[in-house]
Amino acid sequence: MAEFENEYTWGNTVAQGKEEEFNKNFEDAVEFIKKQFGKKYPAIIGGKQIFSDDTFDVKSPSDTRIVLGTFPKLTLSQTNDAIFSAKNAFAKWSSIPYQNRTKIFKQTADEFSKIKFELAAWMSFENGKTRIEAINDIDEAIDFMRFYSYQLEKNEGFCKQTPHPNPHEKTRAVLKPYGVWGIIAPFNFPSAIAIGMTTGALLTGNTAVLKPASAAPLSSFFFVKMIMDKLPEGAINFVTGDGNVVGRALIESQDVDGIAFTGSHDVGMYGLKKFTERTSKPFIAEMGGKNPVIVTKNANLDKASEGVMRAAFGFGGQKCSACSRVYVQKDIAEQFIKKLTDKSKSLKIGMPWSGDTFLGPVINKDAILKFEDAVSLAKKDGKIIFGGKKIEDSEYKHGFFVQPTIVTDLPQDHKLVTEELFLPFLCIDTYDNFDEAIKLANKTEYGLTAGIFSEDAKQIDEFFEKIQAGTVYANRASSATTAALVQSQPFVGWKSSGTTGKGAGGEIYLQQFLRSQTQTLCD
Repeated sequence: MAEFENEYTWGNTVAQGKEEEFNKNFEDAVEFIKKQFGKKYPAIIGGKQIFSDDTFDVKSPSDTRIVLGTFPKLTLSQTNDAIFSAKNAFAKWSSIPYQNRTKIFKQTADEFSKIKFELAAWMSFENGKTRIEAINDIDEAIDFMRFYSYQLEKNEGFCKQTPHPNPHEKTRAVLKPYGVWGIIAPFNFPSAIAIGMTTGALLTGNTAVLKPASAAPLSSFFFVKMIMDKLPEGAINFVTGDGNVVGRALIESQDVDGIAFTGSHDVGMYGLKKFTERTSKPFIAEMGGKNPVIVTKNANLDKASEGVMRAAFGFGGQKCSACSRVYVQKDIAEQFIKKLTDKSKSLKIGMPWSGDTFLGPVINKDAILKFEDAVSLAKKDGKIIFGGKKIEDSEYKHGFFVQPTIVTDLPQDHKLVTEELFLPFLCIDTYDNFDEAIKLANKTEYGLTAGIFSEDAKQIDEFFEKIQAGTVYANRASSATTAALVQSQPFVGWKSSGTTGKGAGGEIYLQQFLRSQTQTLCD
């Protein structure tokens, strides 16, 4: 069994000095996919392509004149057909040896790797990720397929003999799949999160009904198209349409045995309560964050300002792990804010597939409206020290572009400080002593990611000991709170950020899709 290795395309590119080759590969991929814009795509139910007269267009948030593709809006009845199809396929798929299942996913990962630039180019148009963010998303999907396969092989299918003092009783513990899983995926990681959750379900012998975000269904469609013929008919189903029809059907169906969900806290909590109102069933949810960074007077301010800027404004703050709150010690607040503001002013805003762009668009008109509301509140109750405007220059007028925004002087319990915005919007506050900083950082219902910048080892130890978040970092200039790597940094939320406390990309993630059975054979 080969050891797992991360795909790590951009990291390897930089290490090998091959940035020029990387950019050429991406640009060639852009030209290739442009020729395929505007096609009609199907849903997949029971191994069959399903088209519909009732459709929706997938438009680029960078330029809404660009129609990337058209997908069907499925009905409640069609969604139920997909669930029934997955239920019928369960017996056959779950009986296939785990070694055969891992072989399928490793093969699919290899196929993904061969066309990763093409897939990343699609994503850049689909949800506005820059070329580096997009290739990292594709890499993470590849990593999930390989790492979870490695874990299943390493643990021998999660079946092991157990000791018993009676020599006449032979005992073993076996983990078995539940049945049908509904997968409800977000727009922000349309490949990594959608494929990671679906892989978790399928690899362990469950069947799946995957509903992608309507803003970004292409990335997961390519995965389903690539893997479906390797599986029994109906083992994977791909359903598109309105969340209040398709997503609700998955949540309310008595034939769905588990849900894997990534999205907002309100939708996730509604889904959890609805899905389990009649019986106890697994609901694996990651539900966002309001992620803090503490900057102390012992910090390297160049590192701190770089790390915060990247974590707050990378992909427009549209990551559940994005930094949205900074607590900076009063002694160095003025210096830190100046460095952060200067760095933010230098960011290149533009079309995400362009090589020099750092910040592309937000996802849609609703995000623009939320941004404008946040700016109005910030002007009323605090002080905007940078940004705060929608960008409407001729180059950007057909897209959803806003300035990265930094706000100070808000009350500590203000809604902009407490509620997840999913925007390039950063609130800064100051503190006197380190105990106060920890308390402020923990003063949230969320607990996904957090960061600290300090050259004092004792402060870092205390931060790791007391911070109430699942994925935490110290002195990370590349990004203070984002960019967890599969295997190295299992991605997990505490408190209202998640329901299970078991991190994606970690050793125990797969076990959530399985239930234990103890078997005893007497002679």
